[in-house]
Order: sequence, then C-alpha cells, then structure tokens
Amino acid sequence: MQEILNRVDWEKQELLPVIVQDVESNEVLMMAYMDKEALELSLKTKTAHYFSRSKQRIWKKGESSGHIQTIHSFNIDCDNDTLLIKVTQEGVACHTGRKSCFFTELESGEATSESEVSSEAIYGVIDTLYHTIQERKNADPSESWTAKLLSKGDNTILKKVVEEAGEFSFAYKDNDEPEMIYEAADLTYHMLVALAAKNISPDRIKQELARRFNMSGIAEKNSRKD
Repeated sequence: MQEILNRVDWEKQELLPVIVQDVESNEVLMMAYMDKEALELSLKTKTAHYFSRSKQRIWKKGESSGHIQTIHSFNIDCDNDTLLIKVTQEGVACHTGRKSCFFTELESGEATSESEVSSEAIYGVIDTLYHTIQERKNADPSESWTAKLLSKGDNTILKKVVEEAGEFSFAYKDNDEPEMIYEAADLTYHMLVALAAKNISPDRIKQELARRFNMSGIAEKNSRKD
C-alpha cells in the first residue's frame, strides 16, 4: 500500500486533486481532494473518501445522503499530482441534488440541469441553507438580501447577529414562545451568513460540539487557557 501511495507527488501539495467520472457514461461528476489518509481509505475500501477543506476533515462521500461512490479504477496523471477515478454513483453527486456538480454554463450563468432530489431532504435544513448562502455570494445584491449582507462586509453582518441575538433575548424574557422560535430562526440564519463569509462550514461547529461530549463545562473552559 505504501508503494502505491508514494506514486503520488505529495511534495507538490498535501491535497491531491481528484476528478470523478461516471464509469458507464464517462460524465464528469465532481472534483474533490484527497489527502494521503483519504486516498488510503479509498484504495482499501473502494469507496470514495475525500478531504473536505471546508469541514477540515476526511469524509466518506454519501455519509449523510447515502449517495456513495463505488470506485472501479484509479488513474494518476503524467505529473503524478492529479487523480482520475471512475465510479458507480449511487443517487446524485452534487449537494444541490443534481447528478453532476458541473451544471452551470459559465458565460450565461444558466443551469443546464435540474435537481433530481431535494438537497434539504438529503443534508438537512442547516447545511442546505449554508450552501445556499454560499451560492448567493455571486448574486446581485439588489435581488438578494443575503448577497446584500455579504457585499456590505463584516460590520453589517456582525450588527445583524447582535441585533437578532438581542431580539431573541427579549422574546425569551417575555416568555413568548412563537417569537422565540421566529427570532431563533433569524439568529441562526445571520450566524450562518457570518460563517459563510469566513468559509466556515457548519460541520466544524458540529465537530466542536461533538468534542465537548463527555467533557464538563468547567473542563472545556479550562482547556481554552492551554
């Protein structure tokens, strides 16, 4: 296994670009990255594992959606720094619910295919909202509140987070349950905008919360002082 892994020129970069192609149609489904550990897992299991730059961890393709990729072949390019894998794709490859990630025509900006499944049903509302916010970065600020927020910069985004936190606090103080739910939704949205502005995936928040399981609040606070 080590001999195979060493065929990659890891000195050029720690993350290996991987082009993913449908084994039957040869359609390009997506492009992702593997570090050495992800490549080793993929070679051993013949199931695609990647390193997510936004999540900052290894992830098995389809771990949330069930839309896994079974790998049939690994081919490295002539410079030993890019990989082409051919896969059988269960379900769809793209988080938008489309078969391929390459569905937007560059010059016109128009989508060339429709979603086949609901991304919200696959990934849940938080991850879907985060990806939608990311997509709004390139939208016209006059047509999108999200794009307008992002275009105005950090101070405006932070002001909205503080404002929504305050409104939630007032609703809590008044014991107004419907208003608490409404303001909590507003606060969650604006926090996701702030995270998206810094390209921090909600998955990393989940990882931090998971780290705190089996750890007392006192121990967690003390750990920050190290």
